[in-house]
Amino acid sequence: MSRYLPDPVLRLAGPTSLVRRLSAQSVLSAFGDGVFLTGSAVFFTQIVGLSAAQVGLGLSLSGLATFALAVPLGKLSDRYGAKLVWALSSLVEALLYLVWLAVDGMLPFVLMMIGLGLVQTASRSSRNAYRFDVFPREERVSSNAYFRAARNVGYTFGALLAGVALATNDDDVVRMVPVITAGLLVLNAALVARLPRAAHHVDTEPALEVAIEASGEPRSALRNRAYVAMAVLGGVLSTHQVLLNVVIPLWLVEETDAPRVLLAWLFGTNTVMAVLLQVAAARGITTVADSLRAQRRGAFFFVLSCGIVLVTHDTVGWITIALVWIGHVTVTGAELFQSAGEWGLQAELSDPERRGEYQGVSQLGFTLGSVWAPALYTFLAMSWGPPGWLVIAAIVLVAAVLIHPAARAAERHLADQGITQPA
Repeated sequence: MSRYLPDPVLRLAGPTSLVRRLSAQSVLSAFGDGVFLTGSAVFFTQIVGLSAAQVGLGLSLSGLATFALAVPLGKLSDRYGAKLVWALSSLVEALLYLVWLAVDGMLPFVLMMIGLGLVQTASRSSRNAYRFDVFPREERVSSNAYFRAARNVGYTFGALLAGVALATNDDDVVRMVPVITAGLLVLNAALVARLPRAAHHVDTEPALEVAIEASGEPRSALRNRAYVAMAVLGGVLSTHQVLLNVVIPLWLVEETDAPRVLLAWLFGTNTVMAVLLQVAAARGITTVADSLRAQRRGAFFFVLSCGIVLVTHDTVGWITIALVWIGHVTVTGAELFQSAGEWGLQAELSDPERRGEYQGVSQLGFTLGSVWAPALYTFLAMSWGPPGWLVIAAIVLVAAVLIHPAARAAERHLADQGITQPA
């Protein structure tokens, strides 16, 4: 199929057939997710009949369940194979979206949100474990950069399609949103099922598990306390998403004289940069040292964004518009470099035979950041003003400093157990 695509599209999709196949899968998966995410607020309130507070409570309970079960769900990939768990969880996720048509109250909504959150967690852990397993060491970070760029393309398509559905202002059309998502995710599950197997999960894992249990070797990801700390600190550094999606938009609307239409340009700029620059930001990242350098760069742009945005409280007119836009560009830079550094650290500092479990631990850190950061960052920026932005910058700076000794300690933990990364 790739021979029918224009050369610029092929270059964006990836350098090899497998990277392009996984990029296509990323577009399709994000397309489905983007359709529902864009239309979910309307669907939950107008179709299911919930209040905004009820929706928020459901999301919080889903987050708690995900946090509690992230590591056990990650272990499924190590026991049964990353590709199998990824394909099955993707299929179950698709089918769950059809259940939305029967949800008509708070309790079914909460149960659905918890179920969907758990299935998505299993899918993400197995997906990431598969990607690290299937590529040679020097391609793990660069390939993930192509997939992140592809997902941004998919989210854009999904948002556009959902926007068309919402523009009709017809409840029957809005009810089709989860159906469209389900159809796209069924195709995604089929694509995943057709991917090549990742080698070490095929035959060796059950025997390895028996040997580990017999010897009592402390291979559990949770026993690698330095990796757990690194995951938590990585979750702090990944809160650039909170600035992108929550704090800067709120700041623009309530604390500056910038026109609200600027929000569309901000998100448009972020999408274009993520598609065109993510691969460049990840280039050359293989080792732990490379990954930590990327984390430093991401933190630099995060702190710079805080410094730029805080002054817009007192600027006017085109100066405000320009500074808010530059602030959004710089926090997008934080996203690009931090993501690349995170992939590198996860690839290099995970036990190759327990990648799913280690991915579960990584999701613990990310989930923690998504729980506390929206409330804290919003309070600091909106209630404290410019000093609050300095506190946000300080939080990120501390995390950027501490992640270095945590990563090196995690590296020593693996070395002490004789664990090395396959080529």
